[in-house]
Amino acid sequence: MTRIDLDDLPPKVAAQLSEVAPGEEVLLVRNGAVVARLTGVEAAAPEPEPDVAPEERAKEIFELFRSSVEDEF
Repeated sequence: MTRIDLDDLPPKVAAQLSEVAPGEEVLLVRNGAVVARLTGVEAAAPEPEPDVAPEERAKEIFELFRSSVEDEF
């Protein structure tokens, strides 16, 4: 499945795609020819993040911070 981040699209296009109702179709057209057809569906609930001990989460954040600092210098 292809994933498109609405934040990467122009605001007008992102708004139009966000407002598509379930079952409604969106045609993608290039040079007058239909190149794709998208069908709106109900947004799925986000998956809950797995329970991680606060110590493990803090360790992970520190490691990411440390590696980003090392990459900079």
